[in-house]
Parts: sequence; C-alpha cells; structure tokens
Amino acid sequence: MPAAIALGVPMYTNAAGVIPIVEALIGKGAALGTVLAFMMSVIALSLPEMIILRKVLRLPMIATFIGVVAGGILLVGLVFNLVL
Repeated sequence: MPAAIALGVPMYTNAAGVIPIVEALIGKGAALGTVLAFMMSVIALSLPEMIILRKVLRLPMIATFIGVVAGGILLVGLVFNLVL
C-alpha cells in the first residue's frame, strides 16, 4: 500500500479522471483499500498541489501536511483492506 501511495503522488488528475484507473486496478484484482489509498493520494498529495501550497506555506508546514495526510490515507487503506 505505501507503494500505491508513492505512485499516486507524481500523477496529476482530478477526481473524475482517476476513476478509469481505479476501475482497471480493481479489475486486475487489486485490494479495495490499496486502490482507495492510491486514489486519495492522487487527489490529495499530487506534485502540482505541493507547488501551489509552496506559495502560501513554508517547507516544514508542507512536510507536516504530507505526513498527516499520507498517514491518514494509509490508515484508511489498511482499515478497508482488513474489513473487506
């Protein structure tokens, strides 16, 4: 699951654009929690978003944001994998 999150970070798409990718991953047999973590990381932790945040936040605050959001995404993915 951390690899799915790391793969989602450099991608730049919107919520509607990631749906076909998610559908293909689920079709290939990926776990729902892993796919959900990938989808959330694409939206929340994309590189262009970090560039935009750099204009209003300092680097320590951006690092904190990335850590908290990535931790939350990982937790949600793990919970979904355990429950489903």
